[in-house]
Amino acid sequence: MNQAEKTKWVIDPAHSEIHFKVKHLVIANVTGSFDKFDAIVYANGDDFTDARIDFKADVNSINTNQPDRDNHLKSPDFFDATNHPELTFVSKSLRKKGDSSFVLNGDLTIRGTTKQVEMEGEFGGIVKDPYGNTKAGFELTGKINRKEFGLHWNAITEAGGIVVADEIKLMMNVELVKS
Repeated sequence: MNQAEKTKWVIDPAHSEIHFKVKHLVIANVTGSFDKFDAIVYANGDDFTDARIDFKADVNSINTNQPDRDNHLKSPDFFDATNHPELTFVSKSLRKKGDSSFVLNGDLTIRGTTKQVEMEGEFGGIVKDPYGNTKAGFELTGKINRKEFGLHWNAITEAGGIVVADEIKLMMNVELVKS
């Protein structure tokens, strides 16, 4: 069945969040988000097991609540937003693990480098909102190594510790609208 015959779902940005967390100085976490993003999902059934997901985030919308840090993250030291303004994710498979849990595999592209990633997920279900729209909810978590995507910048503290950890935790709460 081709995408034209499948049900199309789009992300509801007003009810979705794309967050990340990274250790800073090995003692605390810095949390950030991407404030501008978009996704289209094509699926046959309401369980989404055959879903095709195309997601993109605007790197210039990165937000850690610190403008200087955000500007550094947009610079060539990290995301290089001028040359790589978007990060993307394209699904390859979605495998059910239980009634509402699943594993999502796909290709994540950051800074022009594509790597396969795996994320754990929870399907929150499908409901009609007060306006008659059909919505589906998901929560996703995963981990990536930032250096695998060309985000190599780091510094060493006076005591010899690193400033930014390599592991990045991903957390997404997504609400889709059937279109």
